[in-house]
Amino acid sequence: MYVIKEAKAFVDAVANEPGGEKINECIQCGVCSGSCTTVEWWEYPPRKLIAMIRAGMKEQVLSSASAFNCVTCYLCTVRCPRDIKPSALMHAVMAIAEREGYKPKTPTLTLFRTLRESMKRGRIWDFGMAARFYFSSNIFNGFKVMPVALALISRGLMPIMPPKPIKSGEIKAILNKVRSIQGTGGKR
Repeated sequence: MYVIKEAKAFVDAVANEPGGEKINECIQCGVCSGSCTTVEWWEYPPRKLIAMIRAGMKEQVLSSASAFNCVTCYLCTVRCPRDIKPSALMHAVMAIAEREGYKPKTPTLTLFRTLRESMKRGRIWDFGMAARFYFSSNIFNGFKVMPVALALISRGLMPIMPPKPIKSGEIKAILNKVRSIQGTGGKR
């Protein structure tokens, strides 16, 4: 009985996350997995991941890098016969994993955190974000892309200095609204 309650709690948590609302409507047809452009890199393809969520396999789902392989191409979403939006569902799983402190072996989570940190100024500082990402994930890969970075810098397309922060309270108001929507599970 305890296992069933725990499984239901995980399914409900996914269903309450923006993008996960239709988790229980999946008919396991496999169109999402068949449409996925990156499925060969997934430990568990989208169809199996959805089945695992519904089976309450929280630990395996959230510690897996599978959902983080979604590139949001929306092929699964436009083809889903139940209008489930599997790509949004993968983002819901990623949000739960990030919030609950799971650390799947993927650079995507590091990139997400780096991007979120960069947005605190109101503008994204490309150079700083790239430097933080490569220093926190794999500095050797950073050296490999150095020629591209130098070309962007030399053309003025990637300023080395951070942009001035936006001073108005508008960004803060937008971020507060996003946080309030996230706190209600996407319900306004």
